[in-house]
Amino acid sequence: MARLNLLEETRYEKLAVTVYPDQCTASKKVAQRIASVIKNKQKKGEKAVLGLATGVTPIGVYNELVRLHREEGLSFKNVITFNLDEYYPMKHDAAQSYVSFMNENLFNHVDINKSNIHIPDGDLKEEYVQAYCYDYEQKINDLGGLDLQILGIGRTGHIGFNEPGSAPNSGTRLVTLADLTRSDAARDFGGKANVPTKAITMGVGTIFKARKIILMAWSKKKAPIIKKAIEGEISGDVPATYLQLSDNVEFVLDADAASDLTRFNTPWLVKDCVWDNQLKKKAIIWLANELKKPILKLTEEDYNTHGMAQLAIEQGPVYNINIDIFNQIQHTITGWPGGKPNADDSQRPERAQPAKKRSIIFSPHPDDDVISMGGTFIRLVDQGHDVHVAYQTSGNTAVWDDDVLRFVEFAIDFNNNQDIDAVKLRKTYEDMRAFIKAKQPNQLDTQAIRDVKGFIRKTEAISGARYAGLVDDHIHFMALPFYETGKTQKNPVSEDDVKLTMELLRQVKPHQVFAAGDFADPHGTHLVCFNIIITALQRLKATEDWVKDCWVWMYRGAWHEFETHEIEMAVPLSPKEVMRKREAIFKHQSQKDRPVFPGDDAREFWVRAEDRNWETACQYDFLGMAEYEAMEAFVRFYY
Repeated sequence: MARLNLLEETRYEKLAVTVYPDQCTASKKVAQRIASVIKNKQKKGEKAVLGLATGVTPIGVYNELVRLHREEGLSFKNVITFNLDEYYPMKHDAAQSYVSFMNENLFNHVDINKSNIHIPDGDLKEEYVQAYCYDYEQKINDLGGLDLQILGIGRTGHIGFNEPGSAPNSGTRLVTLADLTRSDAARDFGGKANVPTKAITMGVGTIFKARKIILMAWSKKKAPIIKKAIEGEISGDVPATYLQLSDNVEFVLDADAASDLTRFNTPWLVKDCVWDNQLKKKAIIWLANELKKPILKLTEEDYNTHGMAQLAIEQGPVYNINIDIFNQIQHTITGWPGGKPNADDSQRPERAQPAKKRSIIFSPHPDDDVISMGGTFIRLVDQGHDVHVAYQTSGNTAVWDDDVLRFVEFAIDFNNNQDIDAVKLRKTYEDMRAFIKAKQPNQLDTQAIRDVKGFIRKTEAISGARYAGLVDDHIHFMALPFYETGKTQKNPVSEDDVKLTMELLRQVKPHQVFAAGDFADPHGTHLVCFNIIITALQRLKATEDWVKDCWVWMYRGAWHEFETHEIEMAVPLSPKEVMRKREAIFKHQSQKDRPVFPGDDAREFWVRAEDRNWETACQYDFLGMAEYEAMEAFVRFYY
């Protein structure tokens, strides 16, 4: 019976899927699978032929393999490896090369024979590439094929660098990279312009010959493409869908990457559910959107024909359910994000008391405060709350080099005009110009350049916060140590990061903490900064009474909003407030027009923010609520 139930739940899934609670657990399981292949081959006196992947996804797997080697004696002496791909052109010793990646994350830490390592050669002259690719393919065939191939997946659906349009029988070859793939790699190269346009990759046909294929994916960022790969139709537009043709494939996912699959996202379509309030709210909002009807117009027939008959029977009549959910959504709307004084707060998202709250807005980068919650920021100040803003990092990696020269040129002219000795400044400037002229992609800036980039972001943040109404002693620059590497790859969080945060929290003793709740990218600065805040609050909670009355509200960045059913506080903005928010964002001139790391969205930050806030208001309007110009959304976090 359990097997029949599972088959029913997974009926939309066209290949084997295993889901683990988190990527750490999943990575360890995959590493154990690889170790089993190696050990079984050792017992037979045979070579284990492995196909390996690069990128963020397999790092946890490689870390666990290294641990198994060091602590449990796993030997790699019988292992032969073939990597999926390499950028072209690419020097072997370049920081962005997959040779460097594999050495740093695996090969330098295990006892593998270096002659058994095969990584596509990105340093060949182009006229030799075709013959080299044929040779690479032949080596795999001569060894009897791959015993196990591990894969990641790109947001275009590519496996290896087999971009949309790749043929299912394709072999190892030189390919042109999709624009989105290059955008995703931009941070590693110090900007998209520095990302190679081509790569050498194993083909889909090469991958198919492996006796076992494991595709791994972590985080919500991958959820949409995972759904297409597993539940979608086979198409050259999403090369990963070709894997549906193989009986030897397994997708290994963490819960976030699996979250868009039907059995998790809309479980009422495949099974009976335990209808808690959150699932009920999600289902009814989904049904309203599916049928393009306001909540109060949904009927019993609508429920019955869209997988929700169980809910109608157990908790009906449906009109009562509709009214309940309508009221819950309506009660999230408030023009008083700090609580409305002298009002009944039983149906409001924030407490009425104290009437004037101490609020602190934590901003991971120097512009997240105004981009993500600028309207609410201004509203809190206008309503008389004691508002602080804390910029957790300097943001100094996200400033163009020519802006540095422009600001230093200004300083030179200013000094000259004031008759100040500018010899030292001029020397610093000339050194900067020489460095920037010879600078390699993603090369670490000099300390002087990093300082100027940090000063630029700092002065912009001060301008934005002042525009929102803050006085200078309520504007805090934390410069958390984990970030201050000058590189896109940051240091691990240290005790100093937590202690600095605890000190600021003790100083302010806030009733409200606003923090960036963008968790789609588990390696992003927002998640790191959020975890630091929560760790600090949890420690303080054990010894300081004020923490028990401190609520944490999460906001989202310029790309994605919370799902409507998740929103617990929605702050409506008038047309005038939208304009004020825009002006606050404009203070961040270094991020305007064309930021260093724009992601895959070509819109400017202020446009993204306004569109997102407008879309939230439209969704509320569509569901039957009042019509507003824009809305900023928040979810409470319990720690």
